[in-house]
Amino acid sequence: MTETNLGDAATAEAPETIRVLVAKLGLDGHDRGAKVVARILRDAGMEVIYTGLYKTPNDVVHAAIQEDVDVIGVSLLSGSHVPLFRELCRCLREEGAEHVLVVAGGVIPEQDYAALLESGVDAIVPQEARADLIVTTIEGLIAARGRI
Repeated sequence: MTETNLGDAATAEAPETIRVLVAKLGLDGHDRGAKVVARILRDAGMEVIYTGLYKTPNDVVHAAIQEDVDVIGVSLLSGSHVPLFRELCRCLREEGAEHVLVVAGGVIPEQDYAALLESGVDAIVPQEARADLIVTTIEGLIAARGRI
């Protein structure tokens, strides 16, 4: 009979699962892309919370705090991305939750990237991004914070 020392395995720290809140802000009534992204992130081993449609930036921030997420991922198609992301990042700061990373995706023109990054968005994933780019973007942001 072989003796196994389970003490070492039990004391080794398992890496924390990345928690991502996927949200649809404003009057953007299309959520197929958000659901596809949620599935991609789940398949990559992340824990995903999906808020559904028609959320305000304040709703999303409060959900992110309640769910203790690492990242908020927002997909937008409505063209109101600049003011909505500005408000989302402002709400995060106001609630003392600026440690929560913000990733933007959807239909976002490149000429708006600078304004989004300046407002507090941490990364922008282009509309045509492949699944691996979405995953590596989030993992890279988390790694930069020293979490993985």
